[in-house]
Amino acid sequence: MRQPLYLGPALGISVILLGLSTAPLITRHAPSPSVLDQIREQNELVVLTRNSPTTYYAGASGPTGFEYDLARLFAGYLGVELKIVAPENFNAIIPNVAQRNVHLAAAGLTITDARKKHVRFGPPYQSITQQLIYRSGTPRPRSLEDLRNGLIEVVAGSSHAARLSELARSLPSLAWRASDQAGEAELLSRVWNKSINYTIADSNAFTLNQHFYPELRVAFDISPPQQLAWAFPKGKDDSLYNEAVKFFALIERNGQLAQLRDRHYSHVRDFDYVGTRKFLRHMQQRLPRYQAYFEEAARKYNLDWRLLAAIGYQESHWNHRAVSPTGVRGIMMLTRKTAAEMGYRDRIKPRNSIDGGARYFRKLKRRLPEGIKEPDRTWFALAAYNMGMGHLHDVRSITRRQGGDPDKWVDVKERLPLLMQKRWYQQTRYGYARGLEALQYVENIRNYYDILVWRNETGKPPAPLHLVRQPVFDSMPAIPSIL
Repeated sequence: MRQPLYLGPALGISVILLGLSTAPLITRHAPSPSVLDQIREQNELVVLTRNSPTTYYAGASGPTGFEYDLARLFAGYLGVELKIVAPENFNAIIPNVAQRNVHLAAAGLTITDARKKHVRFGPPYQSITQQLIYRSGTPRPRSLEDLRNGLIEVVAGSSHAARLSELARSLPSLAWRASDQAGEAELLSRVWNKSINYTIADSNAFTLNQHFYPELRVAFDISPPQQLAWAFPKGKDDSLYNEAVKFFALIERNGQLAQLRDRHYSHVRDFDYVGTRKFLRHMQQRLPRYQAYFEEAARKYNLDWRLLAAIGYQESHWNHRAVSPTGVRGIMMLTRKTAAEMGYRDRIKPRNSIDGGARYFRKLKRRLPEGIKEPDRTWFALAAYNMGMGHLHDVRSITRRQGGDPDKWVDVKERLPLLMQKRWYQQTRYGYARGLEALQYVENIRNYYDILVWRNETGKPPAPLHLVRQPVFDSMPAIPSIL
């Protein structure tokens, strides 16, 4: 038996390298109890997923990903713990659901007629399009006929492979290779490093990966819009399925599904090629001079050094001599007053600036109301770092008056531009503020942080996590319970 692989205090969990059980998890012919009763009796919801940026991966603060957070929310709704299982390859997902080795699959699965023969799909929760991906600097294919001389590689057993099979009926010369060893993100990296010519990616996956591989481009869509949904075993027992239908109706109605989409996708929708390439270049040329200072300050104030580095880049592009037109200076762009308040006269010295900026950021986080939870708490503190805590209180007040949730970043960020409109800022305590600038400030830092985590930890997309036992409620950043 393999030993557990401990990922360190950032995750606080053990990852056990195990295969899926061959014994059915759900009793097929027992008249009672129901599947839902079994889950509650065993206090465990077993969910099959896959390791990818859109579904489930090891983040800086623990397991994360859109599907993981959605499954965790469902487990909380049921009042049980979540057990995540990730198979070695994509091909194993549908068979393991059909064989009842898990309760459901939350793996970014496209609803297809072929899959419907084996599993039952729940309510759709996201729409995507399959896209052909190529690398800029190589000829852009304009149609399927242009692909005859190039190598297309896709994930074996995926809807992408099924789509190519369908297209090949009318274009017999179309050829491709299906891999059961590489995931979608890895195939994108192969296109980027020119190991293969093309791959196919879902539009949501490409959006998340493009800032890691800035030269990748969409050639054209190869499918109409398709819907994603969870997969359940077929059978007469509808107890879990019906509960999932109620759950999705609830989170659609109360806005939590929209909050999840915003958390995972909003900051990467507007891709900036020039800015991303510049950031990657500065990561190699400038960051090494200051990384030790960011790490030191992070340990001192219990923060993530990559977040501090992302703030520093947004402020100064890691230029310790930077000076703004308003007189703020240094890597973390501190005012003279703030630097003095943090205990430093020399705000140009990199170590002073980084330590002072980290201490100030921690102070802002601590000043926020307790009702603001992570990761929203971090985004609020970043907005306050940019425009001041007073203006943040103003926009939260506007959000409350308009019926939004002042403790949710997804609601507050929509109102930030109102701080620039006279009819609104005249009603606030602190008046006019460049709200759009603050919004872009936060979104930029989220992008830089994502790239720093990805590049600094592994230099490539995260390796698979095969089995994770994770309580629904713990200290990691989480979506509030809807119980």
